[in-house]
Amino acid sequence: MKSRYLRYILALPSLLALGACNDYLDKMPDNRATIDSEEKVYKLLISAYPENGYVYAAEMASDNTDLLGVNNPYYDLFQEQLYTWADVTESNNEDPSRIWQSCYKAIATANQALQAIAELGGPESLNPARGEALLCRAYNHFILVNIFCQAYSEQHSETDLGVPYVTIASSDPNPIYERGTVAEVYRKMIADIEEGLPLIDDSRYGVPKYHFNQKAAYTFASRVYLFTHDWDKVIECSDKVLGSNPAEYMHDNAYLSTYPRDPMANISQAYVASSMKANFLLQTAYSNLGTTFGAYYTNSKYNHGAICARWESMNFLPWGGGSGLFGTANNNYSFLFNPRVWVYAGTNLDKALLPRVPYLFEYTDPVAGTGYRRTVYVPLTGEEALLNRAEAYAWKEEYSKTVSDLNIWINNNANPQYASLSVTEDGIIAWANNLKYYTPTAPTPKKELNPDFETITQGSDKEAFLHSVLVTRRVQFMHEGMRWFDVKRYGIKIYRRTIDGTTIVSVDDTLELRDNRRAMQIPKDAVTAGVTPNPR
Repeated sequence: MKSRYLRYILALPSLLALGACNDYLDKMPDNRATIDSEEKVYKLLISAYPENGYVYAAEMASDNTDLLGVNNPYYDLFQEQLYTWADVTESNNEDPSRIWQSCYKAIATANQALQAIAELGGPESLNPARGEALLCRAYNHFILVNIFCQAYSEQHSETDLGVPYVTIASSDPNPIYERGTVAEVYRKMIADIEEGLPLIDDSRYGVPKYHFNQKAAYTFASRVYLFTHDWDKVIECSDKVLGSNPAEYMHDNAYLSTYPRDPMANISQAYVASSMKANFLLQTAYSNLGTTFGAYYTNSKYNHGAICARWESMNFLPWGGGSGLFGTANNNYSFLFNPRVWVYAGTNLDKALLPRVPYLFEYTDPVAGTGYRRTVYVPLTGEEALLNRAEAYAWKEEYSKTVSDLNIWINNNANPQYASLSVTEDGIIAWANNLKYYTPTAPTPKKELNPDFETITQGSDKEAFLHSVLVTRRVQFMHEGMRWFDVKRYGIKIYRRTIDGTTIVSVDDTLELRDNRRAMQIPKDAVTAGVTPNPR
């Protein structure tokens, strides 16, 4: 790796002043503004998307992350608190308080838009704006309920604490918001989605990919139905997205692979480009994702390293036969994908990365060299619609259709030298049966699945196909936070390991099934305002 890309950037982002977290539950986005025209409504909705992302927090909490060197100095206390599932006390643009604030601020904007539409008489010309506002309100609540609550399940969600589902643009300076339950949040979310979906109109926007366009909206709907186990609706929504040629909506990896190895930021920027047909919704955020998961020492103490990549996340995959690819723990995994995995190794450096999130810097003072670290990420893609459908088919035991969808993904993501790779029903079953179950000191891609909405028999065909989808999802969503949600909804037990080079030195902690720490603690300011905290 060229040295100029191995620098620790010292110009830290300035932190915005923290206001009371509960303010965003009840304040208008701008109580001085009067939204008295259709054009103002559409402009207002630009602010109905969160400006602070959840991805970093989710990725640090997931099993994609290990402690890579006890004496590695490249970390901060905030990252360590996320990694150890501690209640976060450090202030950061990606801390749970910012996630809470940013989502509720966006929800307040969506609610103000809906109120303005009603006050304007609800004209048909504002139907697209109403649809977008409803989708935005549902999307922000989805982030909140999946960060701050336990995963949805029929067994527990009627009693598990949810988040306040805010549907009014309140002017009450001291409203009392009840958290309700996870099940109630999802019911309200689905109601908003189902009302909003028919109203979305792509032609209303100059750059639809920064708004809830139709493909983004139906992909989000397929995700929510996946999380609530409505398999038929997952398939119905994904079908609307993918049409008769799903391959058309995959990332153009042949093009991405033409980028040179350095600088990584260029290929990451190409991955998130609005011109890429796979990218349905783009989001910007104040974020350290680009440096954490880029060719820098930044945050290298807690990261996705070679042990994880070689043994569980990027190797022994079900493509190519019963033993998996490649069947040995070597560096071949770095050449499997197209574009390839980028491996960075050295003193205090152990990163195995996919080009998902670019590093961008917004200067507030070019002379002093200070400003904000930013990124662009893609929360909704064609690949997600495909893999949501593949998972739903597996639950319905329509395994040939799962195989068909997985092969579309493999054909697009495999290195061309392995272009003949594919999966078959027999091959997936043989692959799963040949793998031992994961232990923290003898890792494999096969982790015990314990969803509390249905018992999965170990050694069954259904378990094999679900594993094949989950390991593919893990690769697809690497550095994008979705793995944390999959861990939660499948009741996957995960561990904290200390790793030194190629050695697993110790196993330091375990996140048990329904461990209270699977729900991040809500901000102290919200608790002070009367919102019930998560149990600890």
